Amino acid sequence: MNIQILIPLVLYVLGVFAVAFFTRRHQQSGKFLSEYFVGNRSMGGFVLAMTLAATYASASSFIGGPGAAYKMGLGWVLLAMIQLPATWLTLGVLGKKFAIEARRHNALTLNDILYARFKNRNVVIFASLALLLAFFGTMVVQFVGGARLLQTVTGLPYQASLLIFACTVGLYTTIGGFRAVVLTDTIQGIMMVIGTLLLLYGIIHVGGGIGELVTKMHAIDPALVTPYGPNQFLSQPFMLSFWVLVCFGVIGLPHAAVRCMSYKDSPSLHKGMVISTVVIAILMFGTHTAGALGRAIVPDIDSPDQIMPTLMITVLSPVVAGVFLAGPMAAIMSTIDSLLIQASATLLKDLYINYINPRAAEQHKADSKLNRLSLWITGIFALLVFFAATNPPEMIIWLNLMALGGLQAVFLWPLVLGLYWKRASAAGALSSMVIGLGCYIVLMVTKPDMGGVHAIVPTLITGLVTFVIVSWWKPAPRPIESK
Repeated sequence: MNIQILIPLVLYVLGVFAVAFFTRRHQQSGKFLSEYFVGNRSMGGFVLAMTLAATYASASSFIGGPGAAYKMGLGWVLLAMIQLPATWLTLGVLGKKFAIEARRHNALTLNDILYARFKNRNVVIFASLALLLAFFGTMVVQFVGGARLLQTVTGLPYQASLLIFACTVGLYTTIGGFRAVVLTDTIQGIMMVIGTLLLLYGIIHVGGGIGELVTKMHAIDPALVTPYGPNQFLSQPFMLSFWVLVCFGVIGLPHAAVRCMSYKDSPSLHKGMVISTVVIAILMFGTHTAGALGRAIVPDIDSPDQIMPTLMITVLSPVVAGVFLAGPMAAIMSTIDSLLIQASATLLKDLYINYINPRAAEQHKADSKLNRLSLWITGIFALLVFFAATNPPEMIIWLNLMALGGLQAVFLWPLVLGLYWKRASAAGALSSMVIGLGCYIVLMVTKPDMGGVHAIVPTLITGLVTFVIVSWWKPAPRPIESK
């Protein structure tokens, strides 16, 4: 275990805890729900950009994605760059209208928006259960990624690394709430950019230049330097459908959409769109290029998911490697904290307060009671994810993409059509959610040959057609006009 590598990481984690304690001490009395779940809607443009980019860039971006690039070659770098407009699309499509509706209805969660639009409890309950299930799978990916990172760098067993990582993330998210999450996401976003640029420079320097690295990759397997990868895996239909999954469909991800109800004003939104797109470009290109070129430096590795921490140790000095270690650790932590906050919001606000104990928010000393409930909910959910992560898959990227597709199948059309189509009805939304998720699960389990097209494409088409047909067949009831 190299102490010089761990010092920057330890300092970073201590800084994260300091932010969490600071934000908790400055929480406004009587506004626990608004503060804990949306930070009192006070994010500026830079913070909005960094928290959205940091939330989007996860273990899949820093561990799973580079691992796939290591296995597939430069073609996967090309594939990864189609994610470039993801945050721009999310803020552009949802941003302004979503924030207006959230403020009008005092919505604190995504399901608050759905209920305000469709006035149907079944929509909210199904959305809540689907969100918790998909978030569970996504967080397992993040826990596995963080544990593998610590395992490779420190030499600790996987289970010990997982325990350390889970305790750290679960504790600081539980303590600080949404404001701590977005502030630490800003720090994490900066660390990600610095770490990515440092590692990419170190790989090119040690490898003798890009030309030499590409030549070595060609010698290992000529397919590694083609757009289609080994065995023509990266076909054009797969690339196009992958764009739907990791770019267009991101509009329907709850942990990204909730950022659209938390910014301060329109200039903050516009600034956030530009900065987040630049940050995503740097992160996607840097991390995936590092993974692909790393094949020339470390040609044999037990698991592709270990390539990034292995490269860090190989090409960087211990202190610089420690700085980079904080980069992917930041990416993973920033995604987990966002998911944990949303899971807590779903259980506490959308289910407990709305349907189990509606008077909870009105009772005497409600802030104190809700505060304790949020602590328990967040902690228990993190504990369940920890136990699920004790038996990790070989490559985490496929589990992560499967969970993202499930979220999109449920939330994309109810969000977009609910905001922009006046005829959208609760029956159409619920039918789209149920049939969309069912279609996605069937396709992912049976894996039919669709010529390289990912299951998310027919899923979203089915969900859209279902939504439109049912909404026309069973429209929303018209409000009674007063005489």
